[in-house]
Amino acid sequence: MNYSQALEYLFEQLPMFHRIGAAAYKNNLDNTLAICRLLGNPERKFRCIHVAGTNGKGSVSHMLASILQEAGYNTGLFTSPHLKDFRERIRVNGKMISKTEVIRFIQKHHKEFESIQPSFFEWTWGLASHYFEKQQVDIAVIETGMGGRLDSTNVLSPELSVITNIGYDHMQFLGDTLAKIAAEKAGIIKTLTPVVIGETNPETKPVFLQKAQEMNAPIHFADASFSTESQFVTKHRIPELRLVVRNNNDKTSHQYISPLAGNYQLKNICTVLQCIDILKDKGWKIDDAHTFNGIRHVIRNTHLQGRWQVIGRKPLTIADIAHNKDGITEVVKQIQQTQYQALHMVIGVVNDKDVAAMLSLLPVQAKYYFCKADIPRGLDADILKETAGEKDLLGNTYPSVNEAFKAARQEAQSDDLVVVTGSAFVVAEVV
Repeated sequence: MNYSQALEYLFEQLPMFHRIGAAAYKNNLDNTLAICRLLGNPERKFRCIHVAGTNGKGSVSHMLASILQEAGYNTGLFTSPHLKDFRERIRVNGKMISKTEVIRFIQKHHKEFESIQPSFFEWTWGLASHYFEKQQVDIAVIETGMGGRLDSTNVLSPELSVITNIGYDHMQFLGDTLAKIAAEKAGIIKTLTPVVIGETNPETKPVFLQKAQEMNAPIHFADASFSTESQFVTKHRIPELRLVVRNNNDKTSHQYISPLAGNYQLKNICTVLQCIDILKDKGWKIDDAHTFNGIRHVIRNTHLQGRWQVIGRKPLTIADIAHNKDGITEVVKQIQQTQYQALHMVIGVVNDKDVAAMLSLLPVQAKYYFCKADIPRGLDADILKETAGEKDLLGNTYPSVNEAFKAARQEAQSDDLVVVTGSAFVVAEVV
């Protein structure tokens, strides 16, 4: 078996939620627990931080891993989905797991695993936990796939649990109210384990408080502990976020520079800072320089992509994986703060999202390039165009993401803005 055959096995033979949707969803942890037992319970043999949330959990996970790397810790990072290479999901100190490790794991365990009939994500989590144990990581930052209570990663006993925010996404699995979704995410809160909530919401706060009380878990709301006093996105159309964060507990302030230039990163950074304070209280050796450099060098350290990412200069071309109503809201805010003459939007979505709600937020004064990512779950471009037309969003359809992207770049003038968004899978085809 070579690497391409290994990937074919994972992608084609195993149900994969990000490709096919509901058919890949498992509503229990039976398979995961069976895999863990088969592997000797590697998830019990390294310390970790567990991160859930509707939006922001990827950025928070990457920043935490970057800071821990700067502090000299051997740091694992598990995230999803990947954009270009499956191995992006599993990293140690920013370096992807090797192709050899992936092949070896599949060859060794595929017959035993087939009796369990795991999903793609369950397989991947088994591989990640085995690899982190093998690499003897000091700590791993683990991002949930979806939800929390029934997520495959929820077999961990973490140093710290993190829930970035709650929004309307995956409602067919997690519930149709913010409180119901919060209850699913709150499933990662563990006994006596501190939990950080990134954003306070009157509908979800009682859910988190009640669960934390049940688990006797200290709870911290990051937006109560930290606030951003100022922010500055550099001019000359080169995005870079500069901000001053005030610690409301000790009244100190610190300046940070982030290459993740989206203004939505302000709340993610506050969440990260709350997490770092708790880790320091627990004895982890992290100083202010580690935190500053970890935020400043997050892209270099962990190779995060797709968050208000500059992929072209003239015209300024941005890729952002926003894929639900809350994510699109933030992208639109960022567009409004960007200087440009005309706006070109390359957009594709998956078919189980609230597409109408997403489209209703987008600016009418833009030219749209409708496309479908090359996955079964992608929404047909003609259907997307028709739905967008009902919102007065006008443009043309294209047979592929790359053709839509090429057309937008060709039609845009040098001082225009091109934004590629709507799905991680659309962004994956252009970065």
